[in-house]
Amino acid sequence: MRRDHILTLSCPDTTGIVYRVTGLLYESGCNILDAQQFGDEESGRFFLRVHFDVPGTAEIDVLQEGFASLAEMFGMDWRIHDASRKARLMVLVSKQGHCLNDLLFRVHSRQLPVEIACIASNHADFAPLAQSYGVAFHHLPVSADNRTAQERQIVDLVERERIDLVVLARYMQILSPELCDALAGRAINIHHSFLPSFKGAKPYHQAHQRGVKIIGATAHYVTRDLDEGPIIEQDVARVDHAMTPKELVRMGSDIESLVLARAVRRHVEHRILLNGHRTVVFR
Repeated sequence: MRRDHILTLSCPDTTGIVYRVTGLLYESGCNILDAQQFGDEESGRFFLRVHFDVPGTAEIDVLQEGFASLAEMFGMDWRIHDASRKARLMVLVSKQGHCLNDLLFRVHSRQLPVEIACIASNHADFAPLAQSYGVAFHHLPVSADNRTAQERQIVDLVERERIDLVVLARYMQILSPELCDALAGRAINIHHSFLPSFKGAKPYHQAHQRGVKIIGATAHYVTRDLDEGPIIEQDVARVDHAMTPKELVRMGSDIESLVLARAVRRHVEHRILLNGHRTVVFR
């Protein structure tokens, strides 16, 4: 039985990194199944993702110790992930359920290798949907008076359910700076993408009134800067003058669902490395 693991690392770019990493894996009896690398001239950093299997006789702790020494030498930010372990997700949603429904179906049909541990919402609308998939649903109403307490409940759920990734599937609440910090690097948001940008209520109706020709969606990591976190995935679709606002909403919902699913997959497969305010996303 294979024991697949994934090594991800970034460090200042210099010679000998790949040689030393692959050499250490070879000495440990590991077999490299896939390797991707990128050197960024702008930031001067090197990025590497290696998918490898560990022989049955090898101890992963010993391999971790070997990489710790190597990482100190090269100044690496690194992790070794157990590729067989399914990430545990918490999905936050409000009253638009297309992304939630898409994620639930992909997980149920084994298209997305994760476990949705729970769903939380400031509305109760999707409690029946969660129940139909056997997923715990938490109704967490929020107002100006209880926002701090409500966000504390979210953090408590993350800790109690051992959540690896929080997915904002059209969760129409602005997270506090404190919650953004608590979820740094493990929360993904999805929103529409327009040129020009249309903020506020009914963005697709605003886009229709302005006669846009392209609509799209962006998935990104959550940061204190609203909707400006490092971008993971994007997509677009062409539209025309004959389409109604309802048709734009339908097309936009499809794009948002697809882009979010792609972003979640890339995250749980450990294909994303942060490069300042940008991301390196390996195939």
